[in-house]
Amino acid sequence: MAQQKFSVQQVQAHKSEDSCWVIHNNNVYDVSSFVQDHPGGEEYILDHAGSDITDLMSDKLSHAHSEGAYEMLEEFLIGSLDTTTSATTAAATAVTSSVATKRTNAKTTTTTDDENEDEDYHKETDLIADKKSKFLDLSQPLLWQLWNSDFSKSFYLEQVHIPRHLKGSARIFGSPYLEVFTKTPWFVIPIFWLPIIAYNFNRSLESGLTADTAAYYFFSGMFIWTLAEYVIHRFLFHLDDFLPDSTFWLTAHFLLHGIHHYLPMDRLRLVMPPALAVALAVPLFKLGHSIFAAPQAYAVMSGAFLGYVLYDMTHYYLHHAKVFKIHFKEMKTYHLAHHYKNFEGGYGITSKIWDRVFNTELKL
Repeated sequence: MAQQKFSVQQVQAHKSEDSCWVIHNNNVYDVSSFVQDHPGGEEYILDHAGSDITDLMSDKLSHAHSEGAYEMLEEFLIGSLDTTTSATTAAATAVTSSVATKRTNAKTTTTTDDENEDEDYHKETDLIADKKSKFLDLSQPLLWQLWNSDFSKSFYLEQVHIPRHLKGSARIFGSPYLEVFTKTPWFVIPIFWLPIIAYNFNRSLESGLTADTAAYYFFSGMFIWTLAEYVIHRFLFHLDDFLPDSTFWLTAHFLLHGIHHYLPMDRLRLVMPPALAVALAVPLFKLGHSIFAAPQAYAVMSGAFLGYVLYDMTHYYLHHAKVFKIHFKEMKTYHLAHHYKNFEGGYGITSKIWDRVFNTELKL
């Protein structure tokens, strides 16, 4: 079936958040559903709505894109550019020139080496796409594919850290009865955890702590969580170097955190399912009670649990909400760089404090 053709004027008419079209390599893409999920921020993609973004996407100095970005783009293909008329050609030239003036960091020099580098970059994308065809089929349940695979650890880690994007949620088990336990809407987290937090704080008061003392240990617990957030993310979720090279451990890694890097914009797999969160919380709860006396431990753990709730809410907020410019705007860019540019750094979600302490801060 022949592709539908659009004129530049038609593309230019779609430059709002509700209807956002772009041109890339003479193809036309409707990226309206991806505007809020754009890792660089929705305002950046809206600045170039209705425009030709071919040069912009290949400009590594102004706005570098991963191989996965090009694959995501193909999911939004709706047709091709009609270049048969001189008016269209002139308009395309004008649009491209307009995009060039919007770049925040223009290239200062253009050399033959740069051109060769861009050419090699696109060749590498083709190779990566070929490898992906041997990885997981997103149209089929993922768990059984991975469990029955013979992927090496190196191949698995390479592939799982190349982001994919689906408009909906991929299936993990296939069975609708099991699938429901893998999906967690964001609002489940406060509904589930806030009563537990209130119970633990109340136990600290019933155990003899004054309100001031309980509050001190409560906020201490919140601060302790910021370190736990970093340690869990870096040394448990990203246990890549120490991961045994076996199907069992690769599957466990995928279910624990790999799927989030594989499908980072899946709205229903951004916050931790309560069953998994409880499994991780129980040993932390016991550790807290082994370090502190029971009254203090209840207050500390209630603060730590609230810290976790704020962490998970922040995580969802950074991926999918229109964030405030103060702090959260910076953290959104920072966290999405962890997904799309360098997963071996930038482990902080709510702040960069511990990344700075342990020298894993991403330099953007």
